[in-house]
Amino acid sequence: MSAHAEGPAQSPEEQRADRTKADTAPEWAASALDSVLSRVAATRAEVGERFPLHADPDSGRWKTTARGSWTGGFWAGLLWLLARHTGAPSHREAARACTARLADWIEADTSTRGLIFWYGTLFADDGAPIRDRAARTCRDAFDPELGLVPWGSAFGGPRLMARVDGVPGMVPLLATVDAEAAASHLRRHLDLCQNSRSSSWSWLHTEATGWTACADPAPGWSRGPAWLLLALAEGASLLADDALAGLADALMPASSVPLADSARSGSPVDTSAAAITALALLRLGRRDRAVGVLGTLVGRHLTADGRLLDGCYDLGAGTAVRHELIWGDFFLAYALAELTGRVDGHTG
Repeated sequence: MSAHAEGPAQSPEEQRADRTKADTAPEWAASALDSVLSRVAATRAEVGERFPLHADPDSGRWKTTARGSWTGGFWAGLLWLLARHTGAPSHREAARACTARLADWIEADTSTRGLIFWYGTLFADDGAPIRDRAARTCRDAFDPELGLVPWGSAFGGPRLMARVDGVPGMVPLLATVDAEAAASHLRRHLDLCQNSRSSSWSWLHTEATGWTACADPAPGWSRGPAWLLLALAEGASLLADDALAGLADALMPASSVPLADSARSGSPVDTSAAAITALALLRLGRRDRAVGVLGTLVGRHLTADGRLLDGCYDLGAGTAVRHELIWGDFFLAYALAELTGRVDGHTG
């Protein structure tokens, strides 16, 4: 697998750093990544041109969507990781075709375009054109008065909202065309989180009241702090703020695999939140803790055929609460690939 998606060739120092990563990674990391990527190949054969969303924990059969929704970029990203791992032309063509299908979302009014287009093009051989188009369209949607790209209306509901799942991916995507807008987008969400009287992960803006915290997602939502921690890791260089280290500590879950809703009795765990957190920890330079999280995921929740189980899609709606989730697979694969030196920590 190539250590870089695009850009200049590695320097001798970068090559030595990648070899060091591979040499010092735990023995289980490479085999776990191989297993996850084998699962990607099997999933590709099952779903064809559709996008996998979540899979039944017993049968392994996928629930799919035609257009990918906000998760389509994770499937494209996994296909590119597989293509780089195997070098097979058929896998590369499947990845290229999947990324091309994401173009339908370029004009969609949603800040989840960060999730779709950053992670969907990150490892692509030829991802720059579609990524650049998406980045410029997102910059055009940036609201200077609000200081962010609004959540948008693509999935229904009020347009002028902010949600933490509209920050990761969006920050590095915006930064490719407008670093100030990217920094503002991240800072606004961090300020909203820090100024909330209770844990909130979404906010509504009106002229009459300004920003008001919303109750959905629930305060105990597992992916709230995980998404924000990843966004912080991706955008830390844009902010140069000494207080960010303390904020990162505050966003760390109490356990390696958090509950899907920490405030709800009998809540299942959410491995997808743990996988997101593991990648964020690696990007923040907290390798030992990241290895601990990944070790727990691989040792307790990854099946022999590469399925990361016990992810929780939507606990409130009772949707896929102990399932394999496409973004859980993606962030596990991404973190393992970075841990083992198969991809560069500054890819993109």
